[in-house]
Amino acid sequence: MNKVAQDIIIKPIITEASMENLGFKKYTFKVKKDANKIEIAKAVEALFDVKVAKVNTISVRGRFKRMGRNEGYKPDWKKAIVTLKEDSKTIEFFEGML
Repeated sequence: MNKVAQDIIIKPIITEASMENLGFKKYTFKVKKDANKIEIAKAVEALFDVKVAKVNTISVRGRFKRMGRNEGYKPDWKKAIVTLKEDSKTIEFFEGML
């Protein structure tokens, strides 16, 4: 099955820790759980027109949540930290966040 770049990259992750890494050309995204590093790199290059140096992935366990008497876990998800090459341009979407 052929995956589309928009299906692999779900949304950017904007936290204090991820914003500190922007100076090192590291961008954090929530990605599809079954996507591998090669697919993630190609999707970021296609969506943002940049050159990817490497991709680090982390499988995140869903947090425990309670609503009154009901309790359960949020779904597990996958996070990707994408490092761009030195000669690559930055991703404009994140520039407005600084």
